Amino acid sequence: MNRPKMIRFPLLALAGLGHVAAFAQTPPPAVAPTLPPATVQPLPAPPPPVPIPALSPAQEAWAHDWLKNGAAQGLMARQKASGPLKGDALVGALVDRAKALSTGRVDTADFLNIWALRPAAFDPRPALAKAVAEDRLQQWAAGLTPPWAGYETLRKGLTRYEAIRDKGGWPTLTATSAPDVVRARIALEDPAVTRDEPLVDVIQRAQRRYGLEPTGQLGARTLAALNVGVDERIAAIMANMERWRWMPRSLPVNRVQVNIAAAVLTVFEGDQPVSSMRAVTGSPDNATPMLSSSIHSIVVNPPWNVPMSIAKRELFPKGRATLIRQGYKIVKTPEGGERIVQPAGPNSALGRLKFDFNNSFAVYLHDTPSRGKFSSYDRLASHGCIRLEKPVALAEQMVAADPNLNGQIQALIDEGKTQRVSLPQEVAVYLLYWTAFASPNGTVSFRADPYGWDRLLAQKIEASSRRADPTAAPSPTTIASKD
Repeated sequence: MNRPKMIRFPLLALAGLGHVAAFAQTPPPAVAPTLPPATVQPLPAPPPPVPIPALSPAQEAWAHDWLKNGAAQGLMARQKASGPLKGDALVGALVDRAKALSTGRVDTADFLNIWALRPAAFDPRPALAKAVAEDRLQQWAAGLTPPWAGYETLRKGLTRYEAIRDKGGWPTLTATSAPDVVRARIALEDPAVTRDEPLVDVIQRAQRRYGLEPTGQLGARTLAALNVGVDERIAAIMANMERWRWMPRSLPVNRVQVNIAAAVLTVFEGDQPVSSMRAVTGSPDNATPMLSSSIHSIVVNPPWNVPMSIAKRELFPKGRATLIRQGYKIVKTPEGGERIVQPAGPNSALGRLKFDFNNSFAVYLHDTPSRGKFSSYDRLASHGCIRLEKPVALAEQMVAADPNLNGQIQALIDEGKTQRVSLPQEVAVYLLYWTAFASPNGTVSFRADPYGWDRLLAQKIEASSRRADPTAAPSPTTIASKD
């Protein structure tokens, strides 16, 4: 078969990656030359902040009303106990709120290293000054929040769940709860429930929203999901709204997205989801990081260079003879140590395809010979990489526009050779942690918080809010999320 050297992928959006260059270092001269004393240049002073014109009385009134509405955006911020703000204090509050809406309440310096998806720097003062001068504060404020339907669904969901909380929440269900009680409980979250709809269908729809097997029966896991407190659901919505604020304001319209918490991969074309597949993501002890990058190549029939952490913890204890019998190779390293390699083949942990993208965590998308986990509803079981249910289909989507490669991925695999196929256009990929997200019918779907990041994020938001305003009262929802 005549194969081109490059895979073409015009269908998917592209984000460039930098190239790494290696530079040879020349040895120093035998005798160091005499150099003049170094002159230390002071760093230039940062530019002064953009001045904000004085607000008119009407603008001040609008600003106070807008600041009171922060809870509707899930900011977990509290109003000052003092009276109305004036002058610089009011401008400072507007700047703080603008930053919170645009890039999140948590300072990136307070992020975990594994939260590698971070918001870009943002200074709201220039746009605020212009909005005050042109009397366009309302339009300015409308452009601060994330422009994504996923964020808007959570914002509306927050209003709905807070209304449920304010009316007393929902009852605790048991396996013997009356059908009308079960139906009424699910209807609180799902307005599509009707009196005439079969209860089995109602329960199945709820199970799908929670990522559970849709049996239509009130099993233990379904009851546990239905009995999660409304305050905890509100806290999850707020945490995910915060993560939306970390997202860039423009995304490639064609991209690959992985929801880590739901263990699902989705392909977007034209900013619309066109296909999805189940995935296996990192276990709670081996978290998959949040990040954005670009798929730059596909390795066909990849060997597995076992990470040293896995080799020491799981493989070397088996003994050399066992490893060799199982098909592993033990290779000497330049430093005199040893590493483990699993050759390419049907039993390789990476399966037949590996999708590479640059990142500091050495994670990637890949095939797997272990298919059983894809039928499970508990799929957080990897060492951090993402195993794919349909890797060949994903690869075929990436090369479909190239007539020389369309439909040829399996033929490349069948050759049995390890080969890297570089993509001339890199494919944007996002690894995201969504525990609350939009369902197709506009309701909110939930997943468990397997890494505890929702709770940790709530703590960091609360701490950030307290630093910004030491007089602020703690948020009841935030306190509930820590229990």
